[in-house]
Order: sequence, then structure tokens, then C-alpha cells
Amino acid sequence: MSLLLTTISLAAVDAVNPCALAVMVIVLTTLLLQNPEKKQRVLAGGFAFASAVFILYFLYGFIMIQFFAHAIPETGIYSYYIFKGFGIFAIILGILNLKDYFSYRPGGLATEMPLSLRPRMKLLVKNITSVKGAFWTGVVVTLFLLPCTIGPYIIFSGDISTMSFLKTLPWLLLYNLIFILPMIAITLAIYWSVTTVDRVSGWKERNIKYLHLIEGLILTILGILMFTGVI
Repeated sequence: MSLLLTTISLAAVDAVNPCALAVMVIVLTTLLLQNPEKKQRVLAGGFAFASAVFILYFLYGFIMIQFFAHAIPETGIYSYYIFKGFGIFAIILGILNLKDYFSYRPGGLATEMPLSLRPRMKLLVKNITSVKGAFWTGVVVTLFLLPCTIGPYIIFSGDISTMSFLKTLPWLLLYNLIFILPMIAITLAIYWSVTTVDRVSGWKERNIKYLHLIEGLILTILGILMFTGVI
């Protein structure tokens, strides 16, 4: 039960990360501009992009788990302190997000995509012209997302690294499904005309500080629970 809570909490924090939502908005905006009368293409492009993110993040998770599996002893005092360290890392990430709530500046350290990367990412995304292009753009864009989404994923990967390979797969699937859920939800909402890209973008900008507040509280509480051994 504690692992399920940890997985859902960390994945949810990643899922509502402002930079991941921002990239999805840019992707859908580009697809709509390219295909204003073809919502089916927008739907397919949105799903193609989310699928690429899912596949690449699954691969990143697998690599990190293998790294930690070989770097962390299964038993002993070293593993005890290493897992305490993951708790401290979660608390630090939580504090950085809380800082962004009380004193927000775009491109916050470890909480948002660095400002220096944003022009390149936008240029890459705005070159999307097809569903296939949306997929391959998603593959490349994951590299731009890593600076602001990798923190919770590192904690999660370290937490399950002592499990056998086969046992880690369902947890990796669950984490990454939760991570792309907002992307799928936004794509479907726009396809079904529940909302528009502009409204989604405006909502993100108006509530970006509150997204950091939610992330900060979850990570800080989770880190304390991990450090104290409650979970």
C-alpha cells in the first residue's frame, strides 16, 4: 500500500508539472493551426505525442532503475541511508516548488524548463506538420522535459530498484500512465469541444503558482514520510 501511495503521489506531481502541460498546449496549438478543419488529425497527433512521451519516459525509468539496482546494496546500512537520502531529495524538491508559489519566477531550478531551452523547444514543436511528426517531436521533446520532471522520477526509480525486473514493470506502467493522463485529457477535451487550447493555456498561466503549491506540498509531505520510514 505504501508503494502504491508513493507511486501515485510522485506520478501525479509529474503529471501536473507546468512545463509538461505547456508543451502539450504548444503541440495542440500547432496541430490546430495546421489542420483547423481536421479535428481527427488533432486527436491522432495529440495521442501520438503522448505515446512518444510514454515510451521514452518508460525507457528512461528502466535505465534509472537498472542504475540504482547496481548502485544500491540490497541490504545494509548503506541502503538505509541512501533511501533516507531519497526522502531528503523529495523534501528539497518540495521546498523549491513552494518557493515558486510564494515568489514565482519562470524557469525555476528543478521545477520548470530552463528559460534557455524554451526557444529551441518551441521552434521544434512548431515544425510539426503531421501525426508522424507529432510522434517524433514527442520523442525529442522528452529531453527538454527532463530538467523539470526528472526529480520525482528519480525518487520513484530508486524506490523500486530493489525489486526484480519483472516486478518493476507494472509500477513503471502505472507511473507513466498517470504521467500522460493530463495530455490525453487535454487532447480529448479539445477534440470534443469541451474547451479550447487558448482556455487551457490561460488556465495554466492563471494557476501556475497553485500547481507549484500542490507539487510542493505533496513532495514535502511524501519526503518527510519517506525519511521517517512511515512509507
